[in-house]
Amino acid sequence: MTPSPGDATPGRTAPIPPPDPSSPREVRAAERLLLDGRLTVEGRLVQASNATLYCAVENGGVRAACVYKPVAGERPLWDFPDGTLAQREVAAYAVSQEMGWNIVPPTVHRDGPYGPGMVQLWVEPDPDVDLVALSRSTDEAVRRVAVFDAVINNADRKIGHLLPPGGGHVYGCDHGVSFSAEYKLRTVLWQWRGERLTDEAVAALARVRDGLDGALGDRLAGLLTAEEVAATRHRAELMLKHRVHPFPSEDWPAVPWPPL
Repeated sequence: MTPSPGDATPGRTAPIPPPDPSSPREVRAAERLLLDGRLTVEGRLVQASNATLYCAVENGGVRAACVYKPVAGERPLWDFPDGTLAQREVAAYAVSQEMGWNIVPPTVHRDGPYGPGMVQLWVEPDPDVDLVALSRSTDEAVRRVAVFDAVINNADRKIGHLLPPGGGHVYGCDHGVSFSAEYKLRTVLWQWRGERLTDEAVAALARVRDGLDGALGDRLAGLLTAEEVAATRHRAELMLKHRVHPFPSEDWPAVPWPPL
């Protein structure tokens, strides 16, 4: 879980604006900073179910805030293999980039003060945005998150995982319980179920399907099992075939608990 701005205490590194998604140079620079920068732990997000550390990352005079989730701090889950949540977070970033929607902030897998784990650029949400209202809206940026979640089979899209920094964009965080080969979509964003996909969504899904035959497929193969990569392809192809938002499973709770 990402804390609200009020959880940040004086002395913590202030976040910098996320990179312009239309600028590959800015995105690569953010990834390099996260990969090569020196990580300094400045606090812990105590509400998170797994060890989630608020850090500063610095390299070449550039300093930013980030989240670091060491694999050693992951709690065992009955339905996901141990020690794989950080890799799933990175896989979600790879799919987000392939879709071209910049839903997941820059995310890398690297070593850190407590061993290997996921490091993600911190996104400061706009405190004036009502997240509950946003999650119930028909905002197109939120709709993109719903499509993205269906592709990665996100089993835990809570309201607090939506990060609107202002300006109309909406980021998402906490994608560790995604990419199961079994259908486990669990989300607060069901308002489009059964509705026809937008042309924009169809184009994004086609990019994922095609990318799985190339660089995206190679990237996911190093992060997920072959069965999970195949299931990702199947979900993308199924949505492209029917051109509608998916319905909840009858065998799995539709909404995470707690929903916040």
